[in-house]
Amino acid sequence: MNEQKRGRFLALEGIDGSGKSTQLQRLLARLRERGVQCRGTQEPSDGPVGAMLRQILTGRMAADGRVIAGLFTADRLDHLVNPRDGILRQVESGVTVVTDRYYFSSYAYQGVEADMDWLIQSNRLSAELLRPDATIFLDVPVSQALERIARNRSSTELYETKERLTATREKYLEAFRRLEGQETVLTVDAGADEETVARRVWDAVCRFFP
Repeated sequence: MNEQKRGRFLALEGIDGSGKSTQLQRLLARLRERGVQCRGTQEPSDGPVGAMLRQILTGRMAADGRVIAGLFTADRLDHLVNPRDGILRQVESGVTVVTDRYYFSSYAYQGVEADMDWLIQSNRLSAELLRPDATIFLDVPVSQALERIARNRSSTELYETKERLTATREKYLEAFRRLEGQETVLTVDAGADEETVARRVWDAVCRFFP
């Protein structure tokens, strides 16, 4: 009997306004053109903890960094191992999963307020269960990200200020440095038009689909 070929697991990361959602959809379309069975997902998930996180991240509920990071960890574990449609089950069945934010999301966002070492420790179980084959970091100038946010949304969220976005970008880079050698992080210059960024993303991930 032929052994089931494992799917890939890819994560798109970046500050708000970096174009993650658009590039996720473009990447999925490109994979499907190549005959790759794939699906997209996002964090926070659609579960009850994810719904609470969305309330916090949009400013409708208040919580400090460690509480938020703990909630992210709980939500991520469910996202991973949920028996119905968890990421781990999908990947093991041969489906390639692309997610909008994953392992580094709570590092960057909650790392603004919480200790980075504590955040890395809190995410260790998730990493042991399933680490992304690659994290694609869409690096975009903060000023350009703010322009995209203002153009595409009717209201701003908790972290969408110049100071917050700058701090978040720095925390992403800090996380990448601390986990060098443990994670495959591919940085893509996202400070260009949508088509150009899509080509750069594809060039970064095509090595995983020979």
